Amino acid sequence: MQKAIELERDSNKINWGTLSGVVIFHLLAVSALFVFSWQNLAAGLILWWMAGSLGIGIGYHRLMTHRGFKVPRWLERVLGVLGSLAVQSGPITWVTTHRQHHAFTDTDNDPHSPRHGTYWSHMGWIFRGRAQNNSLQTMHRYSPDLMRDPFLVTLDKYYWIPTVIVATGLFAIGGVSMILWGVFFRTVIGWHFTWLVNSATHLWGSRRFETRDDSRNNGLIAAITWGEGWHNNHHAYPRSAKHGLRWYEIDINWITITVLKKLGLVRDVYAFNLESKEDVHIELNTVQEAA
Repeated sequence: MQKAIELERDSNKINWGTLSGVVIFHLLAVSALFVFSWQNLAAGLILWWMAGSLGIGIGYHRLMTHRGFKVPRWLERVLGVLGSLAVQSGPITWVTTHRQHHAFTDTDNDPHSPRHGTYWSHMGWIFRGRAQNNSLQTMHRYSPDLMRDPFLVTLDKYYWIPTVIVATGLFAIGGVSMILWGVFFRTVIGWHFTWLVNSATHLWGSRRFETRDDSRNNGLIAAITWGEGWHNNHHAYPRSAKHGLRWYEIDINWITITVLKKLGLVRDVYAFNLESKEDVHIELNTVQEAA
């Protein structure tokens, strides 16, 4: 089974559908610059936060991939829908790829290691092989928890539908120009910001922890990814829902999680405490040794 999965990942077959879609999105994102308005910019910024922070950072990443906290089933599904608006594939596909990344970080089996080249880790990996087109066997192996939810299974297959619905709403509000900003420009910017976590934070920045990989903390990347750029912290303690471990390591996604907890929507939060070198189980006020 392991060999079969590795062969899927090492395939040199070009994903022409993905490549064509990325090219089209980039061309339309450039065209958005010619129809600027403050209303269009506002739409893009709001949707960037909804898709990039609530959807990808909090939903796909810290909740679904690493289970750093728990939420009601309805909220997990809402976060999954918001994550799909980032057009980075559906939740199960995204989580499967990211769990593979943590299992094989910076090795030959890592889907997007910079050791295979900076371009490859940034975006080249989505154009070749099976990293974004995992088989059902692979998804069942790496994401069995998500595969048990029929809603997430359906969303993973039709993850593009929420974006079409949002585009329809944007057209009704602001016409084609608002679609260009709220969908295409916002999505392309979000892609590159997310991809920088895969590439730049394994190449440039500081290392607080001597992990077995090349992960680094990069404040600039953290600033444009809502806190995901504190990558060395994250690789040292993947389950921790808190990535910024010092007061100056601003982590918007962690702040949002704490707000949701105060609202009663989040429970059983795990956060690494740098001073005590322990994982703190916030909900139950118990302390565990960090693994």
